[in-house]
Amino acid sequence: MPGLIRGVARTAAIAGTATAVSNRVSRRQQGRWAAQQESEAPAPQPTSPAPQSPAPPAPDMTSKIEQLKQLGELKAQGVLTETEFEEQKRRILGS
Repeated sequence: MPGLIRGVARTAAIAGTATAVSNRVSRRQQGRWAAQQESEAPAPQPTSPAPQSPAPPAPDMTSKIEQLKQLGELKAQGVLTETEFEEQKRRILGS
């Protein structure tokens, strides 16, 4: 019986060692293949900057009038001072 147990133990040790070695070889080979694929992959082409979108069209007069009305309401409510109102009005009218 001791010979049988010794034989089973030896077989288990050999099988465990073989499995460990096999796994390590597989991992190393996968790493080599991955590195090889990366080196064979074409280099990414430099991307050109995206074309800039055209400048937004100048707001038409109706939107300017609406903004001026809102400004007038804010001034009437006391939210804006006379100076702030004039400054914003100049900005909207572009002058």
